[in-house]
Amino acid sequence: MKRMKLAILSESPADEAAVAILAEAVLGHPFSRVQPSLRARGWPSVAQVLPSIIRHLHFNTDADGLVVVVDSDDSIVHLAAHDEPDYYHPLCRLCQLRAIFRQATKKLPPARGRDRVLRGVGVAVPAVEAWYLCGREDLVTEAKWIAGQEVLKPPYTRRELKQLVYGTERPNLQHETEIALREARRHARDLRRLENDFPGFASLATDLKAWPKIG
Repeated sequence: MKRMKLAILSESPADEAAVAILAEAVLGHPFSRVQPSLRARGWPSVAQVLPSIIRHLHFNTDADGLVVVVDSDDSIVHLAAHDEPDYYHPLCRLCQLRAIFRQATKKLPPARGRDRVLRGVGVAVPAVEAWYLCGREDLVTEAKWIAGQEVLKPPYTRRELKQLVYGTERPNLQHETEIALREARRHARDLRRLENDFPGFASLATDLKAWPKIG
């Protein structure tokens, strides 16, 4: 069977390493990494460079798919209502990422033996560190974050999540990557808790599970 080739785009190299492990666990088979043409650091950068990355991967590489994961930070969290046909919330990052993919790919001609680069999109609420804490801290869930947003009293801060995960609010890249990989491998053994507690990850998993088999 041909090995898939995927590009991963997130907000740091540590996050991208963890996302690669999670994506492989969802797909159920290993894949080869294709490096995006541009790097991104933080949400505004991801949104800005994503159209160029999609076009580069489509025309200049044989990548089968692109997986994108960003933090929600304090933005509107994606809800089931946002998945209704023709619905779009301009402040929801998942809606925005899906829209960027649609706009960037709708007029692209077939290239390199495929119609388009496959899309996998997820949003970590409020940050990827919450995913790493899933199953370790019962109070850290997407539902609890949304409930806190509704009463303007978040149950925790992103700084507190970093402290819980890394033991410091300012980890160096090596330490951040080691922890991210450790927690991603823990989840890879059984993704059900992560999918249940974090619909932003479940959305990514749904995208990946819908991809056609390659090879």
